[in-house]
Amino acid sequence: MDCLGEMLRTSPYRDVKVIDVARKAGTSPATFYQYFPDVEGAVLEIAQQLAAEGAGLTDLVAGRSWAGKSGWQTAQELVDGFLDFWRRNDAILRVIDLGAAEGDKRFARIRMRILNSIFNSLVESVKDLQARGRVDRDVSAPAVAGSLVTMLAAVASHQKNLQGWGVKQAEIKPNLALLVHLGVTGRKPPK
Repeated sequence: MDCLGEMLRTSPYRDVKVIDVARKAGTSPATFYQYFPDVEGAVLEIAQQLAAEGAGLTDLVAGRSWAGKSGWQTAQELVDGFLDFWRRNDAILRVIDLGAAEGDKRFARIRMRILNSIFNSLVESVKDLQARGRVDRDVSAPAVAGSLVTMLAAVASHQKNLQGWGVKQAEIKPNLALLVHLGVTGRKPPK
């Protein structure tokens, strides 16, 4: 699985063959087939492990304050942690996104498991702010959370492409954190 993960970083998913993975691992295709039915089966196993790790993303939001300077810090740490997670796991996340986009329910479920950790925590944060009268009750917490998570995932997967629009890498995190803060609190962060 480690060898497959390395290969996905440098080769398109569809170009990776069992024989190549086996060679890189210093074993035979027969050994590979003892554990996995095909490359996709091995990728799904890696993706399942990543989904388990992704559950820890909830710590970036759950129980954190969105008030005042603490809220701004929460938004910044959420963006930083999310982008870092995506960057570390970019190769397998690309394959998960591809499978999900092509309608493979297995990949779609894994993608949702990864993103649900942030989504559910953001829903609770918005509802908490609503209960304390800090966010209008007409705001749909799931709609806000879903939009923010979708934005985070899209930006994370297209960080390099943004440079083609003249966006400097250093500008992405603070501006994304600003949008997250505005989305959750409805207010600009304090200076």
